[in-house]
Amino acid sequence: MKSYAIVQASGKQFWVEEKRFYDFDKLPLDRGDNFVLNQILLVNQKDSVAIGTPFLDSTYTVEATVLRHLSGPKIRVYKMRSKKKTRKTFGSRRKLTRVLINKIQQKASKNVSCHL
Repeated sequence: MKSYAIVQASGKQFWVEEKRFYDFDKLPLDRGDNFVLNQILLVNQKDSVAIGTPFLDSTYTVEATVLRHLSGPKIRVYKMRSKKKTRKTFGSRRKLTRVLINKIQQKASKNVSCHL
């Protein structure tokens, strides 16, 4: 089974896998920038599951790259008040950032030995 993680980004939770892209709400980053997602809720690697309370500490990292910025689908809203002859149409398109997940990895743990 592929390794996956559940991360929190843009106020939502995403199930992310390596080498796949996802659309987040617009991030203040440039195209090609690399960044690390640090709000990790769950990681499944090699049939071992790590669950955070609510987030995992810094033992796991999810590295990502910004592919491009785009607009989401057009949303149309039509409001009409019957018998009043008032009609209003408006709409919007969400600004999104397409992100490629590069790695889900566990940091090497530091073994500290203490001699008493």
